[in-house]
Amino acid sequence: MSTQTPPPSDQPETPDASGMATRYDPVAVEDTMRARWDAAKAFEAGGPDDPRETFTIIIPPPNVTGVLHMGHALNGTLQDIVARHRRMSGFDTLWVPGTDHAGIATQAVVEKKLYAEEGKTREDLGRDAFLERIWAWKEEHGNKILEQFKHLGASCDWSRTAFTLDPGLSHAVRVAFVKLWEQKLIYRGARLVNWDCVLQTAVSDDEIEYVAKRSQLHYLRYPLADDASRHLVVATTRPETMLADTGVAVHPDDKRYADLVGKKLRLPLVDREIPIVADDSVDSSFGTGAVKVTPGHDPADYERGARHRLPIINLLEKDGSLNENGGPFAGLPREKARKQVLAAMKEQGLLEKSEDIDHKVPVSDRSKSPIEPLVSEQWFVKMKPLAQPALKAVESGALTFKPARWTKVYRDWLEKVHDWCISRQLWWGHRIPVWYDEDNEPAASVTDLELGAPHPTTGKPLVRRDDDVLDTWASSWLFPMATLGWPENTPDLQRYYPTQFLSTASDIIYLWVARMVMAGYAFMDELDGDAKNPFTTCYIHATVLDATGQRMSKSKGNGIDPLDMIAQYGADAVRFSLVMLTKEGQDTKLAPEKFEMGRNFVNKLWNAARFVLGKAGKLPALELSKVDALEDRWILSRLAATCESVHGHYERYEFNDAATTLYRFVWNDVCDWYVEAVKTRLESGDRVAAAVLGRVLGDMLGLLHPLAPFVTEAIWEKLRAASEYERPELLATAPFPRGEGLARDPDIEAALDDAQEIVGSVRKLRQQNNVSESKPAKVTVALTDAAPARALPPAEEFMRRLGNFESLVMGKDPERPAGAAVDFAGGSPAAFEVLLDLEGLVDREAQKADLSRNLAKLEKQLASIQGKLGNEGFVAKAPAEVVERERARLTELEAERARLQALLAAL
Repeated sequence: MSTQTPPPSDQPETPDASGMATRYDPVAVEDTMRARWDAAKAFEAGGPDDPRETFTIIIPPPNVTGVLHMGHALNGTLQDIVARHRRMSGFDTLWVPGTDHAGIATQAVVEKKLYAEEGKTREDLGRDAFLERIWAWKEEHGNKILEQFKHLGASCDWSRTAFTLDPGLSHAVRVAFVKLWEQKLIYRGARLVNWDCVLQTAVSDDEIEYVAKRSQLHYLRYPLADDASRHLVVATTRPETMLADTGVAVHPDDKRYADLVGKKLRLPLVDREIPIVADDSVDSSFGTGAVKVTPGHDPADYERGARHRLPIINLLEKDGSLNENGGPFAGLPREKARKQVLAAMKEQGLLEKSEDIDHKVPVSDRSKSPIEPLVSEQWFVKMKPLAQPALKAVESGALTFKPARWTKVYRDWLEKVHDWCISRQLWWGHRIPVWYDEDNEPAASVTDLELGAPHPTTGKPLVRRDDDVLDTWASSWLFPMATLGWPENTPDLQRYYPTQFLSTASDIIYLWVARMVMAGYAFMDELDGDAKNPFTTCYIHATVLDATGQRMSKSKGNGIDPLDMIAQYGADAVRFSLVMLTKEGQDTKLAPEKFEMGRNFVNKLWNAARFVLGKAGKLPALELSKVDALEDRWILSRLAATCESVHGHYERYEFNDAATTLYRFVWNDVCDWYVEAVKTRLESGDRVAAAVLGRVLGDMLGLLHPLAPFVTEAIWEKLRAASEYERPELLATAPFPRGEGLARDPDIEAALDDAQEIVGSVRKLRQQNNVSESKPAKVTVALTDAAPARALPPAEEFMRRLGNFESLVMGKDPERPAGAAVDFAGGSPAAFEVLLDLEGLVDREAQKADLSRNLAKLEKQLASIQGKLGNEGFVAKAPAEVVERERARLTELEAERARLQALLAAL
């Protein structure tokens, strides 16, 4: 059976006797199957009156600005495998879809569009009008990524699609804020925050990337206040911030500066005195060992300044330009100020030197601009009280990570957690529900308060509402419960919370996963103990890299668009390939051609089904009492083993293991061996063979459905029509195959395994000696001392048919034909010595001549590669991967030479 997709034809595909098109057309099939599932409401959850046990999954809500990338495709596939398997296993399965409003990203997109098309800023429009523009953009573009998930085959309950700014979720956000406010876990204060000067908003530590950059380390001289002839030299990559220095720190054990601690320096350019302090945090080996302390613009300096009660000077405006504290440099952008400060220091003879340095620069993950630490009034959540129950969840086993190593990442973050800056200086998002009276006294409320109304505590009139919005994660941390109706104790919340499975990326373990666990324990008052925990298993999926092992990104241009791959290969091929290539806990390298594996497998399945349905006619129900043929008993035993194995893999979220097991069963056991073994029986109308094939094909489709839903549903429709007994209308909601009525037969499996090994050896010997499969062969099999004691010997009649043996002699020490080709089979050490009698099958002289010619060519290739690798200049100068490739090629050629020499010797 062909495994390649034929070239497109202008002629429409016509079904053959199987009722199936001669080639699989993913586009036609996928559209049709989606329509059938939608019409049947196959993926809608049962609801409060459903008697089945529940299984709930919450989708990690993608940004409304997003488009499907390979990470989404992999994660969507894994979630869908779980949802489809649990649905088929009898659970009332709910997979809740939704999108995140993505405050910073969405506002940036619409602001950019507004300026590009109309030359206007958001301030030109005003808050209300600008928000109307964003809502209009969201309605037009916001559901694009969910439509793309549907093309992937995601079996979400689409009737429950959520959005983090929906009225219900917005209400939940307000309730959560007020609850924390009432527990005094929310506060407002001036703290050092990460400031994005482009978007002009605070961002959290978790929204920062560290980018390697070549920069310069500048050595600046600060004169002593009481002796201008003496200097203390500090090193910095940001010389403009010296204008806000309020001290210089040295290590207390650094003898170079022991006599200077307590003295004062005169800060150049602004003529301000600052103290020299001793602090244990200083690294004496970096730079000069003396560190300028700028509490207003460096997190470490903020802590040092607090310890030594140094004042804080804010140097920057919100756009990154210098404010009045910059003295003569006020109003300059930070980059220009840096150059002018250096020039001024050089002019005064206070720039000692500058040297190149490679270091990591923090940048905003949204605007990609350098982060400026800045003291700013912001809203914060006290995290330590919330972190304790979340830590206990993993310690008690209520929450497990898979792979388990990610537990440490989760635990480490919670143990060192800092207060969460939840305010953002944006307009798009959940506006902070706080109002102020004329004395700036705040009041939080779930419902809107009227301006002019009395403050609920002070009684004074309310004069304004807080302008900031909440961090996007302050809504998505409520997603598992808010999508089910919280804060109301709805029937859905009672039935479907907590959820059982979450699959997500490693980089949001602390951004999202840990915070959801905190929220569950903080807000689910209706439940006790670990029942508050929002999900039982957190599966951290692999990262999809490009073929060279680099992260895929737009800027690098190395991304692979999953929608392009779906268009080229089909959704099932993309899904199956991703799972086959992705082992648990290991990142995967991906290139477009790797999807050919999935396409070939889908084609193999389609062609096998075409053969069965075309040759077997109507498929009767299987009566196990009538099954007697060795190959029938073998395939049913293998089916029983596969059902048990695959179900277990799905249950334990061993996705790659499930796919690999099914690949081998379908390709090897069913297509390569069983179908070949029963061809003649089918053609003669054998009803037992037809019944066995019907059972095998049906169960095989069920096992594969979570991995490849479209093609299996399409074949199921044809199988159902060809069956003499009733099958469920949709495979998506049919019972998952558990091997009902079947049992393992280890003796039969062992006998057929041995037979396949022997036939495989004969086929290999035929290929090596250019002997056609159509020529009957005389085969001798000698049992070695390693041959196991089997209850059944290898199946002779099976081997004769599938190997086209004219004769077969087996024994402990049979007579070996002279000049026979030899191979060994059956494990290591080999259980069988397999001999193919070449007499009458080959022209020995012609074969020797061919082998000698091939060997001579091979020797020339070997000499060429050996010459390269023996050249020290080549090895030293050539790229490492080129040298490694040549060495690998040398090993291959040496093995091939040994094979040809052995064949010549045998002749």
